[in-house]
Amino acid sequence: MHAIVITAPGDPDVLEWTEVDDPAPGPGEVVVDVVAAGVNRADVMQRMGFYPPPPGAPPYPGLECSGTVSATGPGVTRWHEGDEVCALLAGGGYAERVLVPEGQLFPKPSGVPLGTAAAYPESACTVYSNVFQAAHLRRGEVFLVHGGGSGIGTMAIQLAKNAGATVAVTAGSREKLERCRELGADILINYRDEDFTESLKNATDGHGADVILDIVGAAYLRGNVDALAADGRLVNIGLQRGSKGELDMGLLMVKRAMVMGTTLRARPLEQKARIVEAVTEHVWPQIEAGRINPMIYRELPFSAAPEAHRIMESSAHTGKILLRAQ
Repeated sequence: MHAIVITAPGDPDVLEWTEVDDPAPGPGEVVVDVVAAGVNRADVMQRMGFYPPPPGAPPYPGLECSGTVSATGPGVTRWHEGDEVCALLAGGGYAERVLVPEGQLFPKPSGVPLGTAAAYPESACTVYSNVFQAAHLRRGEVFLVHGGGSGIGTMAIQLAKNAGATVAVTAGSREKLERCRELGADILINYRDEDFTESLKNATDGHGADVILDIVGAAYLRGNVDALAADGRLVNIGLQRGSKGELDMGLLMVKRAMVMGTTLRARPLEQKARIVEAVTEHVWPQIEAGRINPMIYRELPFSAAPEAHRIMESSAHTGKILLRAQ
């Protein structure tokens, strides 16, 4: 088969579409013929040498895909050859075929084209596991997501709004904020022109956010804690602007607040399987009912992976970037 190989850590030009060994399923594993793969910020970090795949994962980038089951290993009973699926991956999605643990497969949502289904697994699992399972966002609470125009952000807006939360977002342009508003965001903050903490407090009559989903990291730590409401929960899932910051423990204690940091890729298979099961139960029906829609910014062939990474690094996109089979 062919896959996108990282020839050496570096800029997007190190991504090369080349021939590699075909995967063979072991016990509890499924081979998927890939129709499309989602492009994520983690793929960029892996390409640069900062985010290696966990042990046993394919070395090729790609944390989500959609396609058709072409083979199953011993003990697999739920999935069969020809099933249309999408998958949460530890790596390997930028390829013609990928090996997937059976617990990390979703049925393709009904009414969604197979290629489009690749836009859902990583963002849905990340948002649901962090915002609802870890931070326990409830109806009537205020939810702030940084990077509202990202794939994670556009999914988070829709899920939180459907759950009855007041949704605040930060983004870096009027155009991105308008797209966030169309998805249901109530409070729009341009981080280039505004102090997000002050703007959020003004918009909520001083209340702040009950839950914050942050992709920025250290540079936003102080502002995030300040923006939290009493009993607020801050969940950090990215380190785009640093990994070390100063935390005011006194303010955290006064607010009875909680700060959490999580990753999805390196979790044990059993944990990821439970997340996939919960997302299938709680998020897939919303997708099938048309209450959550993918924001597809661009679709490119696998051979154009370098261009896809340049778009991701420019942050000019709103929503998901997909790579399609050639």
